[in-house]
Amino acid sequence: MFTMASENRHFLFLGKTQLLKLRVKAMRAGVWFKALPRIDRVLVDLTIQVANSIRSKTLIKSILAVTRKLQGLLERRISRNLTEIGLPIAQKLSVLAQKWGNRNAQEWANNIGFVRYLAIMALSGHFHNGNFEISGMTAK
Repeated sequence: MFTMASENRHFLFLGKTQLLKLRVKAMRAGVWFKALPRIDRVLVDLTIQVANSIRSKTLIKSILAVTRKLQGLLERRISRNLTEIGLPIAQKLSVLAQKWGNRNAQEWANNIGFVRYLAIMALSGHFHNGNFEISGMTAK
């Protein structure tokens, strides 16, 4: 874990494992190279490789700025996936279930847990080209 020494006090800071995990998440989400400037990527990579403890307040501020930026990018990507992928599928399923006579289905499109579940399922490859399969039946 990185620590910052300051006048006999040690402040807990972001560790190598946390930085590595954040970098892997950002790479998997596609924001590491697309949205993060090269200088920020290099800063994180060098910090992971070289530093066991950080004494520089400037470096700490820079690393915190990059991690906040990455977390913001990751959160925006998740929320975009919910609204662009999960919500339309939930609306289609809601309409379909209402046609089948399910009166409670009207609430499905507003259920954030259901929308999140559908977005994850779609991103996992369970829905293809806007089509989804329900008990062996294909709906569009």
